[in-house]
Amino acid sequence: MDSLINTSPKDRETYERMANAISFIRQHHLDQPSLATIAQHVNLSEYHFQRLFTQWAGISPKRFSQYLTLDYAKSKIAETNSLLDLTIESGLSSPGRLHDLFVTLDAMSPGEYKAAGSGLQIRYGIHDSPFGPCLIALTDRGICNLNFLDNATKKVAEQQLQAEWPHATISYEQQATEDICGQIFHRAHQSPLTVHIKGTNFQIQVWQALLKIPLGGLATYQGLATSMGKPTAARAIGNAVGRNPVGYLIPCHRVIRSSGEIGGYRWGLDRKTVLLGWEAGQIEAQS
Repeated sequence: MDSLINTSPKDRETYERMANAISFIRQHHLDQPSLATIAQHVNLSEYHFQRLFTQWAGISPKRFSQYLTLDYAKSKIAETNSLLDLTIESGLSSPGRLHDLFVTLDAMSPGEYKAAGSGLQIRYGIHDSPFGPCLIALTDRGICNLNFLDNATKKVAEQQLQAEWPHATISYEQQATEDICGQIFHRAHQSPLTVHIKGTNFQIQVWQALLKIPLGGLATYQGLATSMGKPTAARAIGNAVGRNPVGYLIPCHRVIRSSGEIGGYRWGLDRKTVLLGWEAGQIEAQS
């Protein structure tokens, strides 16, 4: 039987409780549920829930709920649009790298794209993250996939990778991706990371634009289109955002609707809410 891999019950339980709590907060934030109500929803005492949530997110549940309001989202959109404008004018790669990982994008050539991984060696592992179990896959040139998994098994992981890279040789090598996981989610070593991905020219342009959205920032599909000089391509940009193969590092979760609503996400709306709130907490903790 293909069992769950390298995900400790404690870590899984913490993430699941936090995701459940955040989903509840998101769905009921207009009613401003009390700490006691949220804690009861996840079967914890007020004290234990407050302590666990604050330890995980870096901010209190009450503070977190403030990040779920439309007014907050709209203010961050305006702020981020200004930062993106500054980036374009100054030629900087990104305005948020003091707080963020430095990620470079290595796109495959058209020939490599067409070959669908032929001759490519891909190593992968499944690891704990603050946002649930994740699949990390590497080529010799960088990270080619980062997917969040709700069913973290080798079978599921290899099915996903084989669908993405039908002609590649895929092998499970947990140790090969261990250090990368530490760099991504625990800021170990702080060395630059390279993502090695295949996509159309347009998709690559969109994913490069996503890398310019700073930690804690929010952009809209239309704002992204404008910043790319393609103001009529918002819908196509949305499709490309949804095809992002490297979650978190290429921050498609930072793109929301113009209304301030969070919108959809390839790896689930609750996880997107978790990511955005967690990042806001990290920025607040650093300020």
